[in-house]
Order: sequence, then structure tokens, then C-alpha cells
Amino acid sequence: MGPRTRFITSEITQVGGPGLSDANDAAVYLVQAANQAALIDSGCGRASTRLLANIAAAGVAPQQIRFLLLTHCHYDHSGGAVEIRRHSGCQVAIHALEAGYLESGDPSVSAASWYGDELDACPVDVRLADGDRIRLADRSIEVIHIPGHSPGSIAYLVESDGKRVLFAQDVHGPLHPMLLSNATEYQASLRRLRALAVDVLCEGHYGIFVGKSEIDAFIDRFIED
Repeated sequence: MGPRTRFITSEITQVGGPGLSDANDAAVYLVQAANQAALIDSGCGRASTRLLANIAAAGVAPQQIRFLLLTHCHYDHSGGAVEIRRHSGCQVAIHALEAGYLESGDPSVSAASWYGDELDACPVDVRLADGDRIRLADRSIEVIHIPGHSPGSIAYLVESDGKRVLFAQDVHGPLHPMLLSNATEYQASLRRLRALAVDVLCEGHYGIFVGKSEIDAFIDRFIED
């Protein structure tokens, strides 16, 4: 299979996920600004060569990737972090609450054991917190802490082509004790996401949602009254 991508705006491309890289990968998104780029998540790592080919097909060389912005430490989102960091020299960023699990290659909290695999331990260059802003060329990417699915789950918000684009990878959950999930925090995070009033929601497993009504309807599926 040759390189494959899916354009969302002129600056944002989906470069990984089922049908693009590996069937076990969560969606991987590429954000470009001037001559720099950031990746949102890395997939599980089983198809990093294909992922890098997709990134090249989107017009980005590895050395242009300045950040790998992880939404959380779960294997399907972070398992490829070591390879991406090695090929690009990028800085790996994750919420401070989950940095230790990534750096130690924790197989349980990362859910790598669910996939019959191990999580390759990866150095963390940037420990993030709610409200942080990541500078990518002339663009600012906002960090939004949305705990519940995992303690350090993060959404990233950026403006592109006049649209507010939100990367919230596991809006749907699931919740599980091994993942250190918290149902109360999860419900609060869903309500926070809904209140952001974004134009595009890029989810990790359910696709891309456009427009307030479509986004609200998706989030509402998981909100409990």
C-alpha cells in the first residue's frame, strides 16, 4: 500500500489510523505551520515506516517535526513515540501525570498488555499541564486537561483556516480500573469539551466531526444525565 493521507484543513492532515497505517493505531494527525510541524499521537509503532511515508506524502520531512504531542500514554496512541523521536529528533510532550508511564514503558496503565505487546520506554522532553500553550512557528496550540479516560488525558486546540480544530482522541472512553479511569472526572471533561464550541473535532477512533450540531451529538452520546 502506498502513502495515504486525509486532509482536514490546508494545514491539518490525518496521516495514521486504520486504513492509513496500522489497524491497531489510533488516529494520528499532522499539524503544519510555516516550515514546522507537530504530530498528534504516534500510533502503536507497528507501522512507523508507513506513518513516516504518509507524513512525507503530506509534504513534511522528518526534521520538520518539532513536537510529538501525545494525548495520553495508551499504547495505540504512544507506542510509536520512540521511533518518531528517533527519526525526527522531535520533542515528545505528554501530561506530567502520565510521563512516568511512558518513560518506564508501563505495560498495564498503557494497555500495551491488552494488545499482547510491550510499550517501548520513551524519554519525555516536555511535561504538560492544563492551560499550557505550545508555540509552533506562528501558531499557538492550547493544552486542555481532560482527565477521566486516563489521569493525564489531554485535548489540543488550534486554529487553522479560520476554524477551531480540537484533537480529543478518546472522547468515547472506555473507562477501566487498569487505565486508572475516573468516571466523575470523565463526565466533567465531556461537559468541558462540549462547552468549547469548536468547528472540527478530530477523535481517535470514531472519525472527524464537523459543525456544532454534529460535534455536540457525538459528545452527548457519552454524557450521563
